[in-house]
Amino acid sequence: MSQNNPAPPEPRRWGMFAVLLVGSFLPPLDFFIVNVALPSIQGDLGTSSSAEQMVISSYAALYAVTLITGGRLGDLFGRSRVFFLGLIGFTAASLLCGVAWSPWALIAGRALQGITAAVMAPQALASVQAIFPEAEKPLALGLYGAVFGLASVIGQALGGVLIALDLFGMGWRAVFLVNLPVAILVVLFGIPLLKRTGEQGSGRQGWNKLDPGGMLLSMLTLALLIVPLIEGREAGWPWWSWLSLAAAPLLARFFWRYESRLAQAGGTPLVDPAALRAPGLGRALLIALSFYSVASFFLLFSVYLQNALHFSALDAGLVFLPFGAGFLLGPLSTPYFRRHLGEWVNPIGMGLETAGFLGLAWLISATPDSMAPASTPLAVLLFFIGFGQGLGLPTLMKMITGRMAPAYSGMIAGIASSTLQASTALSVALIGGIFHTVLGGRDDPAAISHAFVVSALCIAFCLGAGVLLGMTLARRATAVSTQGRVSGA
Repeated sequence: MSQNNPAPPEPRRWGMFAVLLVGSFLPPLDFFIVNVALPSIQGDLGTSSSAEQMVISSYAALYAVTLITGGRLGDLFGRSRVFFLGLIGFTAASLLCGVAWSPWALIAGRALQGITAAVMAPQALASVQAIFPEAEKPLALGLYGAVFGLASVIGQALGGVLIALDLFGMGWRAVFLVNLPVAILVVLFGIPLLKRTGEQGSGRQGWNKLDPGGMLLSMLTLALLIVPLIEGREAGWPWWSWLSLAAAPLLARFFWRYESRLAQAGGTPLVDPAALRAPGLGRALLIALSFYSVASFFLLFSVYLQNALHFSALDAGLVFLPFGAGFLLGPLSTPYFRRHLGEWVNPIGMGLETAGFLGLAWLISATPDSMAPASTPLAVLLFFIGFGQGLGLPTLMKMITGRMAPAYSGMIAGIASSTLQASTALSVALIGGIFHTVLGGRDDPAAISHAFVVSALCIAFCLGAGVLLGMTLARRATAVSTQGRVSGA
């Protein structure tokens, strides 16, 4: 097929994409849904506080460190094939969690969930670059972003509903077993629909291109960074956490040199150094690193609502609904905004978040201690924070994945997702640490309110840095586009 007669787009691409989106929906859903189940799990299995932390952290850590490998496997063996292998593994892990007979059996199931979730999750984002024509990518990325908004809206609510219903006496086990019918339906309807599209390797050819050394080094490097960030503060920042953080950049450099040597020798590295030298990619990944600084907000705002204002868990959860509504609507609005604002959508979305957190800090600092902020301005601010994040996420993903050839779409999808997970861990560790440092040993409403205001300002600062970086990329893209139109004229 010549360049003048490009191959027509895959006619079943939207149905395929809908199936692959399940792999993007289930991992965040399973993160949110478990939080509500922890008290019931503790009562049934007798888990200690450290075991409860492991139920959360084993999933989060292994998910984060495996994403790059999962994305690259899709490039080599086919996104559909890898997606279904990940989905089947995730289903088996969910079954193990649902029938867990001890805390360690549950932790093992959660660890397996994290690994298999990372295998299936990048395939939807990679497919956007591989199977959609340029005109349809904004809508596809908008739907991809809306999936995260949907997971954040229904995750904790669904967990509470399932436990309250106590279907067939399953109690907390239902939050894991609910994945089984979803997976069965996806397999039954998805396998006839999906086929390999635009994939370079499969079978023996894919095995020949595997980079086991790179996979091991990448997972170790990310583990040295992610694990201490997740576990460090809860454990009181022991010596091993500082040693691990210090070793992470050293191993990262060794990993980069290993991949460079493999590429020079004619091999197929897990992370191709030449591909990562695409103009603007490093800056886009820095934006991604600042993007989920908002992650600490969910934890710290819950502490403020429940410990300073004495909201119940249910009432505190309801306060987040405007954020969830904004996060759901923002990605769906992205195609419209892109038509009118082009590359400026991402900095505008993150700018809305920045303004929202500055407004939230002002509103809480202006509210007397022990009194709840006025509900209407609070709901408006939370909506715009969620809307800004929902608007910024799809455009950020396009800024990253759009700089890579379709052959590397899985690799860059894994890198983008890993960067967002690292952003989450950094936010919870650093901004959460600032919150507890400001709070000191106090637990009165005034101290909690003040610590949250300081934390909200820190989040606004991180997002503001992302806005400035996004503006530089938007100016460059606008200049290139203008120059192209002039040259064409």
